[in-house]
Amino acid sequence: MSIAQSLYEAQDICLAPIDPEKDAEIEARWSHDAAYLRMLDSAPAMPQPAAVLKKKYEAIEKQMDENKNLYYFTIRARSDDRLLGFARLDDIEWNNGNGWIKMGLGEAEERRKGYGSQALDLLLRFAFRELNLYRLSASVPEYNQAALGLFGKAGFVEEVRCRQALQRDGRRWDLLLLGLLRQEWEAGR
Repeated sequence: MSIAQSLYEAQDICLAPIDPEKDAEIEARWSHDAAYLRMLDSAPAMPQPAAVLKKKYEAIEKQMDENKNLYYFTIRARSDDRLLGFARLDDIEWNNGNGWIKMGLGEAEERRKGYGSQALDLLLRFAFRELNLYRLSASVPEYNQAALGLFGKAGFVEEVRCRQALQRDGRRWDLLLLGLLRQEWEAGR
């Protein structure tokens, strides 16, 4: 990797800081999409008002500043700076070089355009080359086939299957824990 290669810009997207005023309004709209929320988290899907999300962003910024174990980026379109989603590295254990990765694209029409692949590539480069992490993990519901494909394409492998850990719409689903080591990522580049 060249020292001049951008850490935060890809062909169509860039990783950027939070804009609590503007981003809270947009994410509040996304929170009304139960399908989006269910792909991200096992918590009950609930709409959130912009004021609550603004406080969440402020808490994230405080945690990034104080704890130094969280990196939170917004995913923005380079063409018009519109908010597309988020990408985060958290629960970083510096002594072990481990961290967790989580991403989401809010609007259904923005998915399957390559934005997620570009954001994941930037986030992995940031994690392994800039932060010098050794291992990344991701937690993905079995029913989120798009995320499983995205992470699999990037080299993540299934390490743990928590059988029937999730309850959705009257059915039990597995929760998959995926992992990627730096040397696996480098070999796949």
